[in-house]
Amino acid sequence: MKLAIAVHLADAQAQVAAVSFEAWDSPEATKSYLTHIAQVEKRTGGEPDLRELTCVMQLLREHRLAPELIVIDGFVHLDADETPGLGQHLFRALGGVTPVIGVAKTGRPGLSAQFEVLREEEARPMTVTCAGVDIGAAKARVRAMHGRKRVPTLMKLVARLAKNGE
Repeated sequence: MKLAIAVHLADAQAQVAAVSFEAWDSPEATKSYLTHIAQVEKRTGGEPDLRELTCVMQLLREHRLAPELIVIDGFVHLDADETPGLGQHLFRALGGVTPVIGVAKTGRPGLSAQFEVLREEEARPMTVTCAGVDIGAAKARVRAMHGRKRVPTLMKLVARLAKNGE
């Protein structure tokens, strides 16, 4: 089972959602998971923001999930020097055995065109970063995900679930 995961932070609360899928081109999730977190720690200035990591780990524990791969809405690393982002911290927290692919709608300074993926009928690229899987394979998998527009169907679904709880 593969999981797509998104976190929505609102004030001191958070909702984290995941959808499971088997095939990269699957138009529908096999199952969805939602965890509401009533109290999220405040961000510490000058430190990396790891609040989302805590939320993702809580969802995985609460639902007893052990996916073969995780796709996150965000970055695995923040630049070509592989400064750790949410996905790299998640990869390490899971013992470095569960590959993590980060899919972001925006680019970042320090991430070259090597990390861009163009999907059908869309001019703006998405940014793909990864840990535990080759960048070429990660980009091919994201490109193969269902959906005619820029953002894959399951990534839209999981983001909506995290935000609205539906």
